[in-house]
Amino acid sequence: MLSPRCGAKTRSQTLCLSPAMHGKKRCRMHGGAKGSGAPKGNRNALKNGHMTREAIAKRHEVRALLRQCREFMDDCDF
Repeated sequence: MLSPRCGAKTRSQTLCLSPAMHGKKRCRMHGGAKGSGAPKGNRNALKNGHMTREAIAKRHEVRALLRQCREFMDDCDF
């Protein structure tokens, strides 16, 4: 009898045909192994602070200000 297969989609949009881990639905490469997968939360983005709440809020403020400036310039007749 064949062991159950992983079935995860690969980059070429085909099914992964590796055997699934015991008691799991995926192979070791697609999340069946212990400790596999991404870390909880988005810790990688905190390396430079670019994705903190404060940084995102500041970018939203700057975009809104730029939008207002563009609208003002469009309304001015030079």
